[in-house]
Amino acid sequence: MTSETPKAQKATEATETTEARILARLSREADELGRQHAEELQRLDETRGARRALELLGQAGLAAWMVPRVHGGADAGPLCPPETISVRAACVLRQSLAYHSAMLDVMLVMQGLGSLALARSAGPALARQWLGPVARAEACAAFALTEPGAGSSLTDVALRARRHGDAWSLNGHKTFISNAGVADFYSVLARTAEEPRAFSMFCVPANAPGLRTERFEVLGPHPIGDVYFEDVRVPDSSRLGAEGAGLELALAVLARMRTSVAAAANGFARRACDESRRHLSTREQFGKPLSAFQGLSFDVAEMDTRLRAAELLVDEAALVVDRGGEGTLEVARAKLFATENAGWVCDRAVQHFGGLGVKRGSAVEALYRDVRALRIYEGSSEVQKLILAKELFRRST
Repeated sequence: MTSETPKAQKATEATETTEARILARLSREADELGRQHAEELQRLDETRGARRALELLGQAGLAAWMVPRVHGGADAGPLCPPETISVRAACVLRQSLAYHSAMLDVMLVMQGLGSLALARSAGPALARQWLGPVARAEACAAFALTEPGAGSSLTDVALRARRHGDAWSLNGHKTFISNAGVADFYSVLARTAEEPRAFSMFCVPANAPGLRTERFEVLGPHPIGDVYFEDVRVPDSSRLGAEGAGLELALAVLARMRTSVAAAANGFARRACDESRRHLSTREQFGKPLSAFQGLSFDVAEMDTRLRAAELLVDEAALVVDRGGEGTLEVARAKLFATENAGWVCDRAVQHFGGLGVKRGSAVEALYRDVRALRIYEGSSEVQKLILAKELFRRST
């Protein structure tokens, strides 16, 4: 039973209806963009594909959803406060885009990951310089946390920032940085003192003297590589937030965006499930469609059921975070289950296609590669299990 008055209940229902309409519209727009341009993007190399994808996201107005309204981003209405971005919107967009194009998906989310620290903590001039262009897809963002010796444990970050009057010099090496060599600026986590948690974040323009990038290839093609900082100088006004508060800021950005990784996993998995259904319905062996074999048809039934469970976990986590909750359990559950499940679904799809499933260029072969990294980045599956176990036992005492 509800404790709301009839008037309050009607207001709540109206808000929920408005939210549903916004999310449905975003899903349609992202789906249309992906269907129209996925093949075009597949024909381009990583750099041109990334830039074209970002251009398309800007033209469609979807990049604006990665920037808060108060900084020139999309008007999320009742989905979230104007000072932040809607996790539900990000999830809807990522699931729809990932269904069609991994490049559209990654270029969308990097606009959020790379700029959200600025939206939360940049000074007014710095925010004006970058956030409007990010929302319009006129500037490309990147998020530089990982180092050769610092992956899941960000307290091991070694890149050093030293103060020189009203400026800082940065020296060190970041790796596995999406948009390396394509980004216009990097949000960088750096150590500012020898104390264990003495970190600050900085906004570093890509054209800063002493900054260079080297690209490498990964399973799911997109711009990624190493970023080297050799006495890179930035003014103190490029520091994001208070000195020493960088680790908390980086973790807050990850916490805001993590549920959307699960949504992208669901997009990849839903496409794999659909590809399997189509193939099993039309491919004949032993005189009948493969779908007539119970073992294979049961596979599709389980794929769909597990995928729907993953979608509901994402819906739950995104709603909690949008409404101001920490969502520690909900987000970890969604990230763990959706990404692990997507790996399983895509693997089954490859199996259904047989030899065609491992042929370079087939849809399920690409999905198999694209989905693998999701179990690793923004909190590996093992880290999600640690979070869940810690929180569950904390609540039981």
